[in-house]
Amino acid sequence: MANGESILSCDSPLASLGMTTFTIPYGRSSISASVPEQYKPDLITLTPHPAVTDPLLAVKSALDGLLGKVSWEDFSGVKTAAVAINDKTRPVPHQYLLPPLLKKLESLGLAAQDIKLIIATGTHQPMTRDEFAAVLPDEILARYPVLCHDSDDVDNLINLGATGRGTPVRINRDYLRADLRIVVGNIEPHQFQGFSGGAKSAAIGLAGRNTINHNHAMMTDKAARLGHYDHNPPRQDVEEIGRMIGIHLALNAILNDKKEIVKVVAGEPTAVMSAGILLAQAICLAKVPAQYDLIIASPGGHPKDINVYQAQKGLAHASLITRDGGTVILVAACPEGTGSLGYERWVTAIDSNETVLARFAQQEFQIGPHKAFQIARDATRVNVLLVSEMDPDFVRQLLLTPATSLQDVLDTAVDQLPPKARVGIMPKANATIPQMSA
Repeated sequence: MANGESILSCDSPLASLGMTTFTIPYGRSSISASVPEQYKPDLITLTPHPAVTDPLLAVKSALDGLLGKVSWEDFSGVKTAAVAINDKTRPVPHQYLLPPLLKKLESLGLAAQDIKLIIATGTHQPMTRDEFAAVLPDEILARYPVLCHDSDDVDNLINLGATGRGTPVRINRDYLRADLRIVVGNIEPHQFQGFSGGAKSAAIGLAGRNTINHNHAMMTDKAARLGHYDHNPPRQDVEEIGRMIGIHLALNAILNDKKEIVKVVAGEPTAVMSAGILLAQAICLAKVPAQYDLIIASPGGHPKDINVYQAQKGLAHASLITRDGGTVILVAACPEGTGSLGYERWVTAIDSNETVLARFAQQEFQIGPHKAFQIARDATRVNVLLVSEMDPDFVRQLLLTPATSLQDVLDTAVDQLPPKARVGIMPKANATIPQMSA
């Protein structure tokens, strides 16, 4: 939470010079910088929670105590199972979640070759087979069939009709044809779905592009808000898609600020969400007394800053508590560039964030360009500076202001601050739900 405490490194030689030093995640490592002590920067982050001592046992216990009106006896005699898992952009601890689950499935009489693991990419770039090791342990890759979803492979999508909100539901054929359908993931904050987890891994992750376009178009609804679940239009649309799919079980983890498992929940998807959201809120909610003039935000390091597509979420969360005309320094390595050719091609043909907003409002909603809209919505209200590994000229094409050195850009930003400016540091911005306390 925003605790106002100094995050000064005790052994820093800058301490005697009246500087507060801090370190935040950056890619697979971290990056440090300093702020004049007079600004007394607030640390806006997750509330520490202890990790479980035995993650595998925690998963087994969750699987043995399913939530909701479901039991393993319901699935005796099934011949096939499909498990939706997250792609490389999510920090899901598959190495702990999957082994007990797969063992449980085999105890039902399923052979390993009849249990398909399907990487739920949504509209993200499909992962190549060479990349599967980034999300799955070698022993699982060697034993079970693994597929990767492609939202544009229309021949592998089955039409299930439309939701009450008009979303056309087309879902991965391999997943739908399985007798037992399971989703695996994390419950964590989501900028417009409220929270990830539960049915979303399949309802969005294994859906066709048109399904995702229609659902995500609801992100402009005022009720589509970070940390809001029950009355959130796109999230409740996801729940309806999940019911149409017939997802039998969800297995979800809640992680702490160190990406360690705090709790595991399993059972009916909606029951899992109800149980997991309370803890996720307790970990992720950070109340602050007032808006900030300057925020230094890291999405949380790898894989949260693997590309601009993911890192944008950190900007969105930081902007919620940045005053109009204030500044957000987004510290995101983005080693894989934008992460979306659709977004990249669309935004690089436009000359300003104001034009992005105008053009986006005139066209039918599209995944890809929506990322330019999300960035522009904040970048037209606050100054956005990006510290990344990307070429500065390319960053400018994305209508962002590049910076190669955090300390240099921070020094410049601080020079422009009034004497009593409020400064905040968000080291895990993607996972933080900032909220005004008054």
